[in-house]
Amino acid sequence: MTTAQGIKRLGMPVAAFLGVVLIGLIATSWFLNRDALRQAVEAQIRAVTGLDLVVKGNIEISVLPASYISFHDVGLKGGGTDVPALNVDVLTANLRLLPLLLQRFEISDVMMLRPHINVVRDAKGDSNWTPFIETIARTMKPGAENPVSFSEIRIQDGVLSYGDAANHVSEQLGDIDLSLAWPSISRSFAATGQFDWRGERVDGSISASDFLAALSGDRSGLKMRLASAPVKLAFDGTVANRTSAMLEGTLTIDSASLRNALHWTGQAAPPGTGGFGRFALKARASIVGASVALTNVNVELDGNVAEGVMTYANNDRQTLQATLAADALDFTPYVSTFRVLASGARDWNRQLFDLTSLSTTDFDMRLSAAKVTVGTSKFGRTALGANLRGGALALSVGEAQLYGGIGKGSLGIARSDAAAEIKAQFQFTDVDLQACVGELFGVRNLSGRGDFNVSVVASGASPFGLAQSLDGTATLTGHDGAIAGINAEQLLRRLERRPLSGAGNFRAGSTPYDKLTVAVKFADGIATAQNIHLEGPTARITLTGTASVPAREYDLKGVASLTTAPSAPPGFELPFVIQGPWEDPLIFPDPDSLIRRSPASAPLLDALKDRKARDAVRSVLERFTGGGTKQAVPDATAAPAPASAPVVDGAAKGN
Repeated sequence: MTTAQGIKRLGMPVAAFLGVVLIGLIATSWFLNRDALRQAVEAQIRAVTGLDLVVKGNIEISVLPASYISFHDVGLKGGGTDVPALNVDVLTANLRLLPLLLQRFEISDVMMLRPHINVVRDAKGDSNWTPFIETIARTMKPGAENPVSFSEIRIQDGVLSYGDAANHVSEQLGDIDLSLAWPSISRSFAATGQFDWRGERVDGSISASDFLAALSGDRSGLKMRLASAPVKLAFDGTVANRTSAMLEGTLTIDSASLRNALHWTGQAAPPGTGGFGRFALKARASIVGASVALTNVNVELDGNVAEGVMTYANNDRQTLQATLAADALDFTPYVSTFRVLASGARDWNRQLFDLTSLSTTDFDMRLSAAKVTVGTSKFGRTALGANLRGGALALSVGEAQLYGGIGKGSLGIARSDAAAEIKAQFQFTDVDLQACVGELFGVRNLSGRGDFNVSVVASGASPFGLAQSLDGTATLTGHDGAIAGINAEQLLRRLERRPLSGAGNFRAGSTPYDKLTVAVKFADGIATAQNIHLEGPTARITLTGTASVPAREYDLKGVASLTTAPSAPPGFELPFVIQGPWEDPLIFPDPDSLIRRSPASAPLLDALKDRKARDAVRSVLERFTGGGTKQAVPDATAAPAPASAPVVDGAAKGN
């Protein structure tokens, strides 16, 4: 017998069997008891889920080519309530083929088309779904002894509405496509699928190792995965719900942009556009109700990696607490968008502050790092604290190795209407003054080492507004340094020899000092020099006057003198004036002092002190002018105008 003959003989009984099945299906469709089928399907759904069907629409039954029964406009209710747990446009129960031939109606799976699920929690925390869950838990009897079972329930194009009156939350999930592995045979439960939430498509899966225990509030294994464009979340642990929902396990969160993820979840993101990008977190989580405790935390944000513990609560108000340690922290992304000065760097920024984020969340954070970077500034071991409560932000630096010394202090920011109230206190001990003052104030011509203390308060809606209201004090003591840009000794010695010879240009030089003392008091944006004194090996300088913080201008007067020893009396003394913008002020000697010190002009000034001499000079001038216009004779006791005086550092030079 050939192979072809064998296949032919085998195919004949198969064809005959299929023919019998087809004839049986046709006969079944003719003699099908539709009422019995409907009752059997409703009974099986009730036995598996504990819910009763309330059919308001028509019923469609098909045997060929597919075997199913479809109920239109259906409600599922239970738990002794007449309100349906969910409403379904079309509920289809697919039937097993072979039992159907024997007039036995067994469901293979159920498909719900366009179900509408409404979950509501009242002010006491009770849910309208609690009776249905209790009914399902009482009815469910998974295992081999269960005579009724179907393994899958599919949901297509569903909608879930959630309302929480206690927390004033209202959410909706749309276009839900899920496949539920119902625990009719085993005790496990799994759901996989997709849904839309706030304009993003979310892929999700959840599985419970003991679904009946989870519904009853007992402990059960739980795995959950959610993945969307803004954020990915995974949980692997256990769940229980004895008095309140409690989850324990490993929590993982990953996001390409934390700022976008916060916007998507409805949280207030920090102001500005800098930072809060790449974010990842992995921790051991204990979740009880709305409180989350995280241990063994490994968190990454914008390339900064830290370890520690964190807690989060969302009861009446969101609260975050954290204690974290890191090898290195870079705060540059978070301060890069905050500009104190305008784009021209010669005026304060007048853009209004965005203080909305101060009112949405409370947090208390402790950070420690071996290295800290803020812009171009690099610090050593640093301990930081940040506390935000009731709209008031308090930043504290316990101790930081910075600028070659030690720094500590605090910064407080409180919101008052649209304005920010600032209070700052900082102490820098034995720091490199060139690095410290240069980084903080942009003044690069001061070198040496010393201490710097500042205590100020201000209130305003912008950096310019803060500058207008600045009050407080600042002190600086330095030693063994220099002021670059002017050689005071060379200037004084030149003017001592030739007072009217012109000041010259001494920008390439510097004035060394052994001791520098600066004490300034701020009041309404005006800085008043209380004590500014420089003691050098060859020169001394003292300053008095004011500086306008809003206008960023100097109006100072000083005296520079030559000295041969620290305790020796001053030699040649020269008063001078500093006026103009902070970036490029004018520095010029007092012209009256120069004229008085000139051997050529001093006798003339002395002569003009006599009234008869002034009248004689006036008479001569009237003769030269024809007597028509009287020329005023300068008063020897009045100082000439500063405009005619020699000027240092770019001003006009006279002789």
